[in-house]
Amino acid sequence: MTQMEAARAGIITPAIRHVAEKELQSVNFIAERVADGRIVIPANINHKNLVPCGIGRELTTKINANIGNSTLSSCSHDEQTKLATALHYGADTVMDLSTGGDLKAIRQCLLDKCPVPLGTVPIYETVVRHGGSNFDEEKILQVISDQAEQGVDYMTLHAGLLKKYVPMALKRKLGIVSRGGALLAAWMTEHNAENPFYTAFDKILEICRKYDVTVSLGDGLRPGCLADASDEAQFAELETLGELVQRCRKAGVQAMVEGPGHIPLDQIEMNMKKEQKICLDAPFYILGPVVIDCAPGYDHFVAAMGGMMGAFYGAAMLCYVTPKEHLGLPDNDDVRRGVVAFKIAAHAADVGLQKASAITRDNAISDARAVFDWETQFKYAIDEQHARKLREDALEQSSKKHECNSEYCTMCGPDFCSVRLSAKLKGKK
Repeated sequence: MTQMEAARAGIITPAIRHVAEKELQSVNFIAERVADGRIVIPANINHKNLVPCGIGRELTTKINANIGNSTLSSCSHDEQTKLATALHYGADTVMDLSTGGDLKAIRQCLLDKCPVPLGTVPIYETVVRHGGSNFDEEKILQVISDQAEQGVDYMTLHAGLLKKYVPMALKRKLGIVSRGGALLAAWMTEHNAENPFYTAFDKILEICRKYDVTVSLGDGLRPGCLADASDEAQFAELETLGELVQRCRKAGVQAMVEGPGHIPLDQIEMNMKKEQKICLDAPFYILGPVVIDCAPGYDHFVAAMGGMMGAFYGAAMLCYVTPKEHLGLPDNDDVRRGVVAFKIAAHAADVGLQKASAITRDNAISDARAVFDWETQFKYAIDEQHARKLREDALEQSSKKHECNSEYCTMCGPDFCSVRLSAKLKGKK
């Protein structure tokens, strides 16, 4: 049985129990929401080293890190390094978006070293195997089956991009920016046929149910710039995704929904609420959103702002964006920066929503600051290594570094340190 089917049968699986303990919730709370689809636990039966993770808006906000090579850059070793970095800095899931080399071997190396849910986009391997337009339903099903058997926990399937929506998208400033969406739009146009992921969807669900693969319904028509945000193409696809959520649940297959890319701040709340209504509160997995278009090189900041607002208004998982977004394939340092930015965004939303124990970390670091306990501050920092390095650099640059190693920092020095003065005032009471 899938996690959903087990929960519906009243069975508390080890995965449900683990998620309940991690999220400080009752097992019944988790089981009820897995049963009705408001929480998913991506957990392929063949991913043997997996530590289960729950995704849903009532749980702590999760973040995903995309890695994977391109036909022009990177290799298996580089992607394993990126995986280790993503895990070190707290990615809750990882997606392998590789499009070059031996995809099966790359994926196996990642699965062997990945204790968190691993996702893929099967259209990529389909195109690598068969060429840009030389595939059909059977070839797609074979790729999905192969990846499911290998242990992939969730798959992005652009099944909601119907042929009739393509002309809507081509009216846009940037057209179709989703890689999978563009590939399928080109296939449908060339073959004058409906999206094969949609026409074969029931067969896909049979495979996903067999291995308990969670379906991540891809937003092939997500807006790629602010000018295209919240348009008829985006919301037409969303209506179809709502239909597909119902088909997944009827089949006992877990499903989440992927959300918009470039959205201005004033439209984020509306987009989150619209998905909740149309897709029956299926976990919303959003890319950013990117809230301005004019900051190449800093899109991890721009998208983290949107991600924080998206999570606050109901998104369950944020897909990170790195500084290389729109510029090139991310390297290892880009992965670090992206994960850290989105961990901050997710945590800020959770604190604002007063989720269970979210503020514990902030209170702990504040207590440490009050007594100049630098080691405890580093321990609770989202990026411990960076915080420690900045402290060391500051001491090295100080002309009185021998005096600065405990009760103040180089920002203020001893006479202007407000925390130090407050401690003295408290001592006099």
